[in-house]
Parts: sequence; structure tokens; C-alpha cells
Amino acid sequence: MRNWMCCLLLLSLLPSLQAQDKKATAILNEVKTTSKSYKTIKIEFTYTMQNKDENIDESMPGVLYVKGDSYRLNIAGQDVICNGKTIWTYIKDANEVQINDVEENSDVIVPSRLFTSYDKNYKARFVKETTENDRTVDILELTPLEGRSFSKIELTVNKANKEVISFVIFDKNGTTFSYIVTRFLHDIPLEPGLFTFNKDDFPGAEIIDMR
Repeated sequence: MRNWMCCLLLLSLLPSLQAQDKKATAILNEVKTTSKSYKTIKIEFTYTMQNKDENIDESMPGVLYVKGDSYRLNIAGQDVICNGKTIWTYIKDANEVQINDVEENSDVIVPSRLFTSYDKNYKARFVKETTENDRTVDILELTPLEGRSFSKIELTVNKANKEVISFVIFDKNGTTFSYIVTRFLHDIPLEPGLFTFNKDDFPGAEIIDMR
């Protein structure tokens, strides 16, 4: 939550803030229920990185596959494979694979866990209800309870089906990382080996175990 200008202002807004927190929690619980009901998810999205001070404004497409705690992300010359416990990150330009444990990388946002553990890791706040592209949406803000490299996450949720349609990470250095969903599919068949790292798929790549 943002710091308020004075204690009087905080006390005057406290009832509405409590209501907003309850509303954010209710919305996130609905998102969690919807997400958990899907056996598999495929999301096509546009990724944008912006930093006005450094004149950075870059956009590119990406695709995310999710099944339980496992996911696979393809974007910007990187192929990220996670089986829920281990993350393999292939960097095309360097032709190398970095291996990390999920729990040891505090800045890793596991898609399936964002909505199932938000109450333990984030402070949720309802921002507003608005209309985007002829859809009624809810804007929520998640602030991490522990030190992270980012200060907050802003979620835009489709009010009708409780699916996240955009996801913006605000880094502490002034950079924003936006993920705008362009296509959302669920309960589709996925290849069994999609969430398993196979070194034969990355011939000649240097494997760096950082665990």
C-alpha cells in the first residue's frame, strides 16, 4: 500500500480501504477458482518493456503454456521450462542453459502460484472497475510483502469470466514489463514432454547449473 500524507487521512479512508481489500480478495479468489478449474492453459501475449528515462520501448510476442505448477514460456530468444521445482532457461544468443531451483529464485513468478499464494506473498488492493475494448474489467494491485526487485504488480481481470487479460510488473528501477493477452485457450491437449528439459533439443548448448 502507498504511504498516506497524514494519519488523519489514513483514518478517514480506512473503512473504504478495508472494503477494497475485501473486494480484491474476492476477485482473486474467483480468478484462482477459474484458473484451477483449467487442466491446461495456453496464452499468446504481447510483451512490452518500457523505461522513459532510458528511452526503452520494446514489444514482442510470446507464448505461455501452463499445467499445474509446470509451465513453458517462449519469448525474446529464451525458452523457459519449469516442472514446478526446477527452471531451465535457454538463452539463444549465448547458446546456454541455466538451471535454477524455483524456491531459490525469489523473483520468479510462477503463473499457477500467483493466484493460489497471493494471500501469503502479496498485499492485494482493488483499484477500480472500468471498460477496456468493450469489456468490463477490474484493476487490482498486488504489492509484495517481502523484498523483491519489483515494487508491485497490476492485474486487469475480465469481470465476465474472471480471466487475467493483462499483467504489468513495475520494477524498482523505473522499468515496466507488460504482458497483454491476445489469445487465451484452456483444456487443450499438450505434448507430454513440453515441461521436461531435454538437452538433445538444444544441441551444443552450454549447461550451467546454478543450484
